[in-house]
Amino acid sequence: MITKTNHLISIKHIEKSRINDVDFSHLIFGNEFTDYMFECDFKSGSWSNPTIRPFGNLSISPAAKVFHYGQAVFEGMKAYKDEQGKIWLFRPEDNFIRINKSSKRLAIPEFPKELFFEALESMLQLDKDWIKPGFGNSLYIRPFVIATENCVSASSSNKYKFMIICSPVQAYYAGEVRVVIADKYSRSANGGVGFAKAAGNYAASFYPAKLAAKQGYQQVLWTDASNHEFLEEAGTMNVFFRVNDTLLTAPTSERILDGVTRKSIIQFAEDKGIKVEVRPVKVTEIVEAAKKGELLEMFGAGTAAVISPILGFAHKDEKFELPKVENSYASFIKKSLTDIQRNLAEDKFGWRFKVQ
Repeated sequence: MITKTNHLISIKHIEKSRINDVDFSHLIFGNEFTDYMFECDFKSGSWSNPTIRPFGNLSISPAAKVFHYGQAVFEGMKAYKDEQGKIWLFRPEDNFIRINKSSKRLAIPEFPKELFFEALESMLQLDKDWIKPGFGNSLYIRPFVIATENCVSASSSNKYKFMIICSPVQAYYAGEVRVVIADKYSRSANGGVGFAKAAGNYAASFYPAKLAAKQGYQQVLWTDASNHEFLEEAGTMNVFFRVNDTLLTAPTSERILDGVTRKSIIQFAEDKGIKVEVRPVKVTEIVEAAKKGELLEMFGAGTAAVISPILGFAHKDEKFELPKVENSYASFIKKSLTDIQRNLAEDKFGWRFKVQ
């Protein structure tokens, strides 16, 4: 393998790409990975040895603290290729800020901004053929940090590994989505790590999600931990409710992730004259709206799915189906955002980032 070095990152090139082994017309979300990955180690108080190398397995001790105490955070981003072959990111600085915010909450050292963006852009140039143009195609980008100190004492690690891996993807939810409103389990609580993209948050949600799947539901609609009175998030997404012509969504808090797609939807909708209310949303309010026929739409919002319409929900012993709405907010906003992401529409908000 040939190794070259730019002013920050060592690059070890592949001998042969695996791209011809991948069927891009039948991708399962997150199952295929590109040729390269980035890694950088924190030791002796600083980040060092930033390297892009061929995607492959790691050698890590079973005593590494990530396995025992769960010090791990991650981000989700996407890269898009327009019809001219240019590569674009969507609000990447928000992801950079959030991974460091998550890291701080888990006592993980923050990662340098210059290095983050140089690693990201260098990888995307190396893996550019994996980014396919066209509607529905994108490259999912997964930056993450794990604790690597070999020690099983219950304390924060003094060694970490920051990595970026990438996966070519299409739709996140391929079928219909229905949710069950949580009335027993909780995703997070005040004072916890609900606002962070911490690995443990997602691990804790898998069992309730499994129970929901047995009932025929694709996700759990999470409620507050105190009384299960207020609606907060839908599975791995922020959630919006359209009651008559008003969009409702819960405010961010210690329990709710500050989603990049969420705040983009709010800003875009308000710009288009759609009434948006960011406030606590009661379970009873949504149930009553559904009974009266005033609940016209529900949808989840996140990087992976962008916007995923929710067709129905269950609460205790009641089940509700949402009406089919022509010219839905979900479809209008999703198309508008994806057009911005793919350089098919004006970006008046300055959200697009061109990869150089």
